[in-house]
Amino acid sequence: MIKANELITERWLNTDRNITLDSLRGKVVIIFAFQMLCPGCVQYCIPQSKQVYDVFHNEEVVVLGLHTVFEHHEAMQEPSLRAFLHEYGIRYPVAIDMTGVNSPMPQTMEQYRMRGTPTTILIDRGGHLRKQHFGHLPDMVLGAEIMALIKG
Repeated sequence: MIKANELITERWLNTDRNITLDSLRGKVVIIFAFQMLCPGCVQYCIPQSKQVYDVFHNEEVVVLGLHTVFEHHEAMQEPSLRAFLHEYGIRYPVAIDMTGVNSPMPQTMEQYRMRGTPTTILIDRGGHLRKQHFGHLPDMVLGAEIMALIKG
């Protein structure tokens, strides 16, 4: 199994601390990578992430967002993201992916070799990357995969 890489972030919103995957060892971690201006993210990822948070968030499961901007950089700055999180009622912690170095691709997006957004990442209790999926995962499939990791 492959150990999940740490998220390379500029800052975290909806939390008062920096979060590391290493600090979450022993928990199942679900990361929803999104962009505010991504139609698939707004239509599928955001509602699904909120539902996963409402159903699964507890001492065993952590839900995180990763705002990873690879286009329309000027329109998707932190003040807009803060407003977006408020308007969509997103309560889980959301990281802002670190701007790319000599590349328009953000650093976490690049290190995970994401193809775009939305991307869902599942990490087991041992910190291993168990699934990375580009596009929408049906709710029942995602729920079953989360339960499998919880039961581990």
